[in-house]
Order: sequence, then structure tokens, then C-alpha cells
Amino acid sequence: MQKYNHIISGFKLGVLAAFLLITTLASAQKIEGSVRYLMTNDWAKKMAAVDYLSKQAVDKMTYMIGDRGVYKTYSRLFLTPTQTKYEDSDESANKGDAGYSWLKDAYTITRNYDQKTMRDIIDMAGKTYIIEDSIHMPKWKILNEMKEIEGHICMNAQWNDTIKKQKVIGWFALDILNSGGPERFFGLPGLILEVNINDGALVITADQIALKKLTTELDMPKKIKGKKIKETEYYAILRKYMAEKRKAEEPYFWSMRY
Repeated sequence: MQKYNHIISGFKLGVLAAFLLITTLASAQKIEGSVRYLMTNDWAKKMAAVDYLSKQAVDKMTYMIGDRGVYKTYSRLFLTPTQTKYEDSDESANKGDAGYSWLKDAYTITRNYDQKTMRDIIDMAGKTYIIEDSIHMPKWKILNEMKEIEGHICMNAQWNDTIKKQKVIGWFALDILNSGGPERFFGLPGLILEVNINDGALVITADQIALKKLTTELDMPKKIKGKKIKETEYYAILRKYMAEKRKAEEPYFWSMRY
């Protein structure tokens, strides 16, 4: 009987979550402005999540990193009801750090939801790629947990990255009608305000939301040198790179985005 009560309770919770999702989205708003995200990198958890690294190798690298094991940076998303642009911020998120611009790689992620197109500029393993393609939505599985982030009630969803072997949990705002989010995460019914990868290896959380009319914030950099590719080509390059790092038993994230 206890087992069936648990199933019934879970079913009721799922129905309630679905009801809240539908009713809240019905009254959600389309906004324009920017979102600042705090990105918290936990290097020990990143290395522990790499399935081809031995415990000895993980322990050695963790020891070498020492008290620098957690590093924080800022990023920013600019959004309108139809477009988003995401990039790293020059702001410092660490005490005593003069800023982040001196070590920034090229990284600009854009989505046009009206035209269903994307244009991403990404540095990986010392090369710059310009990915121009139509939008391909990630296959999220919406879950039934809720929490508040920056004053917005959010629901969670899960997506598994089969190339990088990452479990991704995204939290999207029920009251903001925008499919955007940080990094290359998008495609949920509301704006993604938090992403948790591999149980805390990287946590990206919105800490400022500024509503304002945008002017030139969505403009792309004028001069970008890089190889133009389609998204399928990018994934092929990524798979090859991951295979090389697996063979060499080296962490893949030293030379690319996590």
C-alpha cells in the first residue's frame, strides 16, 4: 500500500506541476534586456566526471590545482522576444582578479527564433569556428521540480549530452516567454536562468536581470576570422577531439568550452 501511495503522490505532483506550467506560461511575458550569469567552475568535479580518467590521475590533478579548484566568471545574455546573443563578460567575479578580458577566447552564441537560424563563434583547441545553420532544438525532458531564481519561479528539465557525456539540468522561468539561455543551452518553454552540469561541475546561475530597450547589443563582431561550418560538422570535429583526448587520457576541457 505504501508503494501505491508513493506512486499516486508522484502522479499528483506531476499533474500539479503540469497545471502550474500551463497556467503560468499562459500569463507569461515577453521581455527585452539582459541577464548576467555567474559561472562557477569546480575543477575537481569536472575531472571526476571524466569517465576515462583514473582515480590516480584525478587525485594528482586535483592536488596540483589546490585552492584554485573553484573559479568564477561572468557571462551575459542579451535578449528580445525573437533574438538572443550570449557572450563572456569582462567583469571580474573573483576577489583580487583584475578582470577576464585578458584570457577570453572567441565565444559568441546567437539565436534568431523568428528566422530559425543560429550563428555561433567558438574557439576550440586553438581554432576558431563560425557555425551558421538552422536551429536544432535540444531534446529536453521536462521534470517536475520548482524553485525561485532572481524572483522568478522556475521548473527544471534534463538533457543528456551524449558527446561530452554530461548530464545537464536546466531551470527555466515560467513567466518569461523566451527560448534562450546561457552557453548553447536553449529550447525550453521559458528563459533558462540556471544550468547545472554533472552535479555541480559547472553551475551557471542568473544573478542580475535588467529590463531595457536594446540598441547595438545584438550586433555581431564585424571582423571575425574563422572557418565557416554547419552544426553537423562542428559535432564531427567535437567527436574527433573527444576521441583524441580519451586516447591520450587527458581532460578534454583544457582546450575547449566545458
